[in-house]
Amino acid sequence: MRNSLNKTTEIQKHESKWPTESVAHEVGENDDIQLNCLILAIEQKYGYDFSHYARASFKRRIYDALQRFELPNMAVLQDHILDDAHFFKRLLDRLTIIVTDFFRDPFLYKALREHVVPYLRTYPQIKIWQAGCSTGEETYALAMLLQEEGLYERSLIYATDINQSALDKARAGIFDLSQVKKGSKFYFESGGKTSMATYFHTEYEYAAVSDALKKKIVFSYHNLATDQAFGEMQLILCRNVVIYFDRQLQERTFSLFNESLCRGGFLSLGAKETLSLSAVYSCFDCADLEARLYRKKMFFEALSDG
Repeated sequence: MRNSLNKTTEIQKHESKWPTESVAHEVGENDDIQLNCLILAIEQKYGYDFSHYARASFKRRIYDALQRFELPNMAVLQDHILDDAHFFKRLLDRLTIIVTDFFRDPFLYKALREHVVPYLRTYPQIKIWQAGCSTGEETYALAMLLQEEGLYERSLIYATDINQSALDKARAGIFDLSQVKKGSKFYFESGGKTSMATYFHTEYEYAAVSDALKKKIVFSYHNLATDQAFGEMQLILCRNVVIYFDRQLQERTFSLFNESLCRGGFLSLGAKETLSLSAVYSCFDCADLEARLYRKKMFFEALSDG
């Protein structure tokens, strides 16, 4: 663990070398043209398609990146990412918003215990997909819940994201001790049955997830904009991701989830996200509105709805 902690510290020191002072960038009449060129350049060079991300939100993140990296305009930013893959990784961290906590929104985990756990108990093998897993806090929280409900050993969690740096941190499972202490409050609010501390090894100001909690989690790259469905999942969680997509990409994502869920399976979205305007909405019932928890209907029910 000490080597992993030292590596984490070195990464943090390296990232601290990036400029922290904001500078004004040029906002010109050609910004939309430059943005289109930048999106195309990113796709052709690195394979990331941001063309169907919500335009206003994506543009704000680009402007933030210009200030962060002290660059005057998007044309200069484009030159940097084409010439420097490491620089693009830093940009990607700013384009893929990382806002997560252990047991974030405790009411969701209460809803999972009430509605989903009894359903999962009926399966000898359980498959779960957490799309947009970020740095792994919510994935490990789900693993803790499954452990406490006696379901972890027969479960397999596929946790995916497009940000490789976030996935690397998730796999390492090393977090600031302050994050774990903050999560402990949410843990008890969510119906936790023991103590979050039992799932970690602590050293100095860091906490490392135990190997026992990692063994049923597969962290891997998956792009909701371009990649295909996973098969026969009993539970899919994708929280606070599709809110950043335009309507076309939202529809693609919801169709992907519908294809990936088995009959009677559950889908969890973020607090500001909904299936209600989606073409696949007729295939689902709302199990818990507050938790944005939906259940896929049995096949004959979906057909009867037309």
